[in-house]
Amino acid sequence: MLRGNYPARVDEKGRLKIPNEFRAYLEQAFPGGKFYVTSFDGQSARVYPMSEWERIEEKLAALPSMDPVKQKLLSRTNYYGQVVESDAQGRLLMPPVLRETAQMRGDVAVLGYLRHLEVWNNQRLLQAMDANPFTDADKQTLADLGI
Repeated sequence: MLRGNYPARVDEKGRLKIPNEFRAYLEQAFPGGKFYVTSFDGQSARVYPMSEWERIEEKLAALPSMDPVKQKLLSRTNYYGQVVESDAQGRLLMPPVLRETAQMRGDVAVLGYLRHLEVWNNQRLLQAMDANPFTDADKQTLADLGI
């Protein structure tokens, strides 16, 4: 599983070097080095191993073509998304549109979300967490799940 937060950099060419802690797991669990890099809102990047993204696409394909949520999600993930391959140094090219809207330059936070990674501009991540604090209702939902 992908867990934790490891700092990384997006270089001047727009390449993200996947932190070694994540890279080792990804190479073992998802050989081939293909990823789908996208976003739901342009604020952060989601990095899916290609097989994980294909599982999502299979679920979406089962929905009616005119389903409004399906259309909304596909519009966004296709606008921001691109299939990318990691290079020999474990770098991924971040899609230019997403790189710009998510302010992906220099130091970034790479977070493990179990089966995919999220990449955030550090300042933007802290602002997002401050704007969406952990509530008592959140705690109760987790307690109801036995967590």
